Amino acid sequence: MSILILAEHDGQALKPATRRVVGAASSWTLPADVLVVGSQAVAREAAQLAGIRQVLHLECDAVPVAEELAPLLVELMHEHSVLLAAHSSLARDVLPRAAALLDVAMIGDAVRITGPASYVRPMYAGRLLAKVDSRDAIQVVTVRAPLFTPVGDAPAVPIQTLPALTGSATTRRIAANQQVSERPQLASARVVVSGGRALGEQFDTLLAPLAETLGAALGATRAAVDAGFAANELQVGQTGIVVAPGIYLAVGLSGAAQHLAGMSDSDVIVAINQDPDAPIFKVADYGLVGNLFETVPAVTRAIRQLQERQA
Repeated sequence: MSILILAEHDGQALKPATRRVVGAASSWTLPADVLVVGSQAVAREAAQLAGIRQVLHLECDAVPVAEELAPLLVELMHEHSVLLAAHSSLARDVLPRAAALLDVAMIGDAVRITGPASYVRPMYAGRLLAKVDSRDAIQVVTVRAPLFTPVGDAPAVPIQTLPALTGSATTRRIAANQQVSERPQLASARVVVSGGRALGEQFDTLLAPLAETLGAALGATRAAVDAGFAANELQVGQTGIVVAPGIYLAVGLSGAAQHLAGMSDSDVIVAINQDPDAPIFKVADYGLVGNLFETVPAVTRAIRQLQERQA
């Protein structure tokens, strides 16, 4: 049998998470196929991923709704024993439906793969790690992509074209709106600057210059998003995007369990908060207590001056 990997892309190129999921697939000693639902250019890029057997390509202008994509996955699983994807919004929409149609359990947000049917995943907002064994003949799994090593490129493998979908879904995608930014993608950035509700209306004014100076992605807590200070796609946490950067700079956020579940795997956590008793300091490697509206601009200026001296 073999592994079927659902590729993530933005319509133009593969997302970095796909390379990491292919890396996670090496935990099984099985051939791996990558399913690309999108343009031919994305399929050609996927064909150069190291360690895969072939690309299965369904050409379409936009990602189908889950109601259409899940039956396709079920059909393809006749020749595969593992369905694997990043723990993204797309996979959280499609894979549970596919698992239900296959009548198997789904293992979500695995942080380690310890055997062919054995996984480690967080529970209770990351406060516990549970070892989960699955006895199902077909494994349906999403992984926390930032924790796995990405694969490089290799000579291109064959691309197999799949027949078009029947279009029998009763739901349809109306539009997709997303902000275009020159900053690194939040899920794969090596440095993340994240802010909380305490920054208020000055969220972007304070954090954007710091993120630009560090070449960092910008993140936010759910409270900041709910208050309208930050865009929804910036939310880091259990119900947002899970990140594991080299440096996570937490500015003005308290350190709620739901937020920590989305960033606690960061290599280095730096916290800036005016409350010395904020829970974020318990997990931070470095902490700075001070008025945010004075401290953050001062830190930004200091980093710029250091960069200028090193230039």
